[in-house]
Amino acid sequence: MEDCIRTGKACGIGRFPSHDFAMNSAWLATSSIAAALLSWLKLIALDGDLARAEPKTLRYRVLHAAGKLVRGGRRLRLKIPASWPWAQAIATAWARITALPHAP
Repeated sequence: MEDCIRTGKACGIGRFPSHDFAMNSAWLATSSIAAALLSWLKLIALDGDLARAEPKTLRYRVLHAAGKLVRGGRRLRLKIPASWPWAQAIATAWARITALPHAP
């Protein structure tokens, strides 16, 4: 549970941008969604040290990678520079995410 709280704080829970209740409510909802998405990413798509990484590490290694989504041949492909040190981990995560069954 402490890891979830630390992850939530790293995603912005607890650092409200305004004195306005409605704006802070939207901020809290967005931060909670971000923390949940990072948790699902680590659970479903990542393995090894990236599956146990903190949000700051994931931002640097995975989320800030310069990549392109390219559509061709009725497929969607992710292109990442081969020089990026974590390109293989990102490609593996992309393959796992796209292999998930679609909702009916």
